[in-house]
Amino acid sequence: MKKLVIIFSLSVGLSGCGALSDRLGLAKPRAADAAMGGSVAVPEAVKVEQTELNAVTSAPPPPPAARTAEALDTTTAAQRAAATAPAAQGARVLGQTVVSLGSATEPGLWIKTPLVQTEMQGRVTNPATGQSSTVVLIPIAGPVTAGSRMSLAALRLIGASLTDLTTVEVSTSG
Repeated sequence: MKKLVIIFSLSVGLSGCGALSDRLGLAKPRAADAAMGGSVAVPEAVKVEQTELNAVTSAPPPPPAARTAEALDTTTAAQRAAATAPAAQGARVLGQTVVSLGSATEPGLWIKTPLVQTEMQGRVTNPATGQSSTVVLIPIAGPVTAGSRMSLAALRLIGASLTDLTTVEVSTSG
């Protein structure tokens, strides 16, 4: 009986977590929600843009034996060329942030930053080199003055050190 009460209490307690994250603006729809019977309406233009973004910013995980930056960076030459192509007009600068290397085994072109509240396409520019890259902007908790973490592939594209802290400019896509 005690086990049943504990399980019930945990279930009730955890069921409120979703509502709390909704109220705090932390929840975002996921494909898994739709698969579980939930309804997530996404405009067709957003679906096309997201598909194009994924083609540029997504990459397969590195092989387990990967130990070098070249082996850990699984983006293709075509993806790197598309990501470094000139930015579209209409981008909005969100601010500057100091970045460090994120998880080297997490593939793709991304930056986890407190400068955004929702995941979206964006761009990072290294003022020291003038090089920039398309990335996925992924929100993390913290003040906008907090640092950010960036993928190994994105750091390489903008000519940033993998071991030092680098200041980058973050902007939305046009």
